[in-house]
Amino acid sequence: MPPRHMKGPNLDKPKNFKGTMKTLAKYISRYKVSLIFVAVFAIGSTVFSIIGPKILGNATTELFNGIVSKLQGGEGIDFDAIARILVFLIVLYAVSAAFSYIQGFLMTGVTQKLTYRMRKEISEKIHRMPFNYFDEKNHGEVLSVITNDVDTLSQSMGQAATQVVTSSATLIGVLIMMLSIDWLMTLITLFILPVTLLLVSLVVKKSQPYFKKQQEYLGHVNGQIEEVFGAQNIVRAFNAEERTIGEFKKDNHILFNCAWKSQFLSGLMQPVMNFIGNISYVLVAIIGGYLAVNGRITVGNIQSFIQYSRQFTQPISTLAQVSNMLQSTAASAERIFDFLAVDEEEQIVSDAVSVEGLRGNVTFSNVKFGYVPEKIIINDFSAEVREGQKIAIVGPTGAGKTTIIKLLMRFYDVNGGAILVDGNDIRRFNRSELRNMFGMVLQDTWLFNGSIMENIRYGRDDATDEEVIAAARSANADHFIRTLPGGYELELNEEATNVSQGQKQLLTIARAILADPKILILDEATSSVDTRTEEQIQKAMDNLMRGRTSFVIAHRLSTIRDADLILAMNNGDIVEQGTHEELLAKNGFYAEIYNSQFEKISAV
Repeated sequence: MPPRHMKGPNLDKPKNFKGTMKTLAKYISRYKVSLIFVAVFAIGSTVFSIIGPKILGNATTELFNGIVSKLQGGEGIDFDAIARILVFLIVLYAVSAAFSYIQGFLMTGVTQKLTYRMRKEISEKIHRMPFNYFDEKNHGEVLSVITNDVDTLSQSMGQAATQVVTSSATLIGVLIMMLSIDWLMTLITLFILPVTLLLVSLVVKKSQPYFKKQQEYLGHVNGQIEEVFGAQNIVRAFNAEERTIGEFKKDNHILFNCAWKSQFLSGLMQPVMNFIGNISYVLVAIIGGYLAVNGRITVGNIQSFIQYSRQFTQPISTLAQVSNMLQSTAASAERIFDFLAVDEEEQIVSDAVSVEGLRGNVTFSNVKFGYVPEKIIINDFSAEVREGQKIAIVGPTGAGKTTIIKLLMRFYDVNGGAILVDGNDIRRFNRSELRNMFGMVLQDTWLFNGSIMENIRYGRDDATDEEVIAAARSANADHFIRTLPGGYELELNEEATNVSQGQKQLLTIARAILADPKILILDEATSSVDTRTEEQIQKAMDNLMRGRTSFVIAHRLSTIRDADLILAMNNGDIVEQGTHEELLAKNGFYAEIYNSQFEKISAV
């Protein structure tokens, strides 16, 4: 089907910044020891670099006094004293650089551990989430949480954490150094601080909503790209290129506007801070020159103070940038934590029933179900299936055939009634153990990047090569595999285009045979292949079904004439059940759909 329309603009209120950051702080608390060392080395690096201008000012004062002394007939410049000062300054800067390197090394380790942990938890979370979550969510948005949001959180947190510490230390340290030089010039510098903070708060207030919207629409755009990329043949077959491009342009335009405005507003910080800083330098130069003439401070102190006044505005600018960065961090963190907070399927039950020794008898007792509780689609489904039987489920599209299978495997839970395996309600089994009882072969074959050997072994990880080959033989796949270049070691690409559709199906049957399940589910397994290939697959499936309880969903009724029991479904209920001959003899619903297929074949 063509890609569905994407969501419109999000009009939600701004996120809970404080709550999200509090949650994030708890999340990263396990790295507190490393973060403490990061803070210590960052402060140490900052302190050593802050002392530098004062010492450099002493060198300038020594040089100035030496020149004045020379002009007055004295001894002149003391180069040894200047050399000692400069060597000490070099040592200070070297120590500062070493501390900075160490804190960078530690912080990188923390952010990478955080990234690894979050992606691991998200990946594990996906396998515990209810299927209805993925029914409602766009796949690209979920992928965006794993990729974009985790990357944004990791990068911005790594930068922000370090910059908050260094900027705060710089601000305090520079203020102390300026006060040690002259309180009046310090007061003048501080006079511009309220103006700076006012401008920063205005910019942050304006940019915050755009950062959140930017992250949200980045997910929308990624989702549409992922969706359209996977359905290029459908898009082109329905000439939907223009419509698809139009939808993409719409969301991309919103993303552009949000990103542009957020980056533009945050980019205003630097020029505003530079302007305010330049005004401060002018005032410091004027007042400093006046005080130097009156002998209150030295020339070197003026030089040091100018450097400090420049450093004083810089951390304020950095903290302003960090505030914007924290908005982006909080936006990403909120999406991640919202994802991790989604209600999960119950995986483990107390006093769980063991699957050991079960034989494969299945009972559907007055099953009632709806994907939405208000809209029931399975009304009153009842059936008795004995071990080893082949059960065919037939009916028109939307009759509820596939839904019954999803309920059997507990992809969804029934709203009423019960499904029993050997007399035990399936809700009393641990989900993973219950699903180990089942093997599935679907119409939509799924193979992953890897060798044919690895794809078949997906059915049982601990299987030997000999067991894999034996399973392939039982599936009638061994012959064609050996004719392929590389045989069992042939690497399948992403779409497995280097094997045919029928060969893919045989590989999935081999995988199911290797898993050796007690109950089999075959959903339209032969509907997308030609008649000759269907015969091969049918033989392979006969080998697979031998001695196992099997549920077969098929539109081609000719393939299920030998079924032990046929369940004819319509509108969520079983309207008829029996063998092929019994149902034809009734001349009812089943006979009608069977004869309609036969008439179509005859007409062809």
